[in-house]
Amino acid sequence: MPADPDAPLPELIPGVARALSPLVRRIVAPNPGMMTGPGTNTYLVGVDEIAVIDPGPDDPGHLDTIVGCGGDRIRWILCTHTHSDHSPGAAGLKERTGAEVLGFDTRDTLTVDRQLADGDVVVGTEFRLASLHTPGHASNHLCFVLEQERLLFSGDHIMEGSTVVIAPPDGDMGAYLSQLERLRSMRIKAIAPGHGQLITEPQAKIEEYLTHRRAREEMVAEALATAGTATIGELVATIYTDVPEHLHEMAGYSVWAHLQHLADQGRARGEGLKGAWSAV
Repeated sequence: MPADPDAPLPELIPGVARALSPLVRRIVAPNPGMMTGPGTNTYLVGVDEIAVIDPGPDDPGHLDTIVGCGGDRIRWILCTHTHSDHSPGAAGLKERTGAEVLGFDTRDTLTVDRQLADGDVVVGTEFRLASLHTPGHASNHLCFVLEQERLLFSGDHIMEGSTVVIAPPDGDMGAYLSQLERLRSMRIKAIAPGHGQLITEPQAKIEEYLTHRRAREEMVAEALATAGTATIGELVATIYTDVPEHLHEMAGYSVWAHLQHLADQGRARGEGLKGAWSAV
C-alpha cells in the first residue's frame, strides 16, 4: 500500500502499470463501462516470480502490456471468477508465458490447470497468496490475501465506488452477506478491488456494504408486505424511485436475490425473476 496514507492514489489509466506497493503493480484493462467502471484491474504480485490476478478480457493489447511488465517471471495466472471481464484473458496470457492457470473450477471460457479451494496457498519467492472461497457474486468466486501486506484482492466481492450486483441463480445474497461478515472479522489492511481505486479503509467499506444490503433487504420486505403479492418489476418501481429506468432491469436481479434470501428465512415465497412473490 502507499507509504503515505495521505498521498494521492495513482490515477486509473488503462495500459499503464502503476506500483501500489513494493510487491504489487496494477494495470487497468481498456474495458470501461457501466458494469466495469474505469475497467478491470489486473494485478501483478511479486518481483522475481509473479502471479497475475485477473487477466481481464481477451484483449491482445492488454495481454501484451501484462507480458511487457512481467515477462518470463510470470508463473501463475489467478482468476477470482469466470465473468467475462475477469477471466477470458487467461488463455491468451498462458499462450504468451506458459504460466499455470488457477481458479475455483473450469467453467464458462476458463480452463484451469489447478483448482483452488478455500485456504489453498500460492507461494512465490517473495510472497504467499492465500485463497478464500467467497461465493455470492458468483458461486465460484475467490478472493486472495497477500499475507506479507494483509492486502485483500477482492475481485467483484467488493468494489470501490459502487455496490456489487448479486444476480441469481448463480448469485446468492445469503452467501454474499455471510462472506462479508467473514471478511469483516479478518485483519485486512487494504483492499485491491476488481474495479476502482485501492480501498485503504477496508473495515469501513465492509461495514458500509453490510449496512446498505441490510437496509435494502428491509425495504424489499416492507414493500412486499405492503403489496401482499407483487412481481419483481413492481417492487423495483416502488423501491428504486431515485434510479433511472434503464437501470431497473439490473436492480431487478438484486431484488430477486433479496427475495430469495427472505424466502430462505421464511419471510417470503415466490416464483423466480418473472413470477409473483408474496409476503409470509
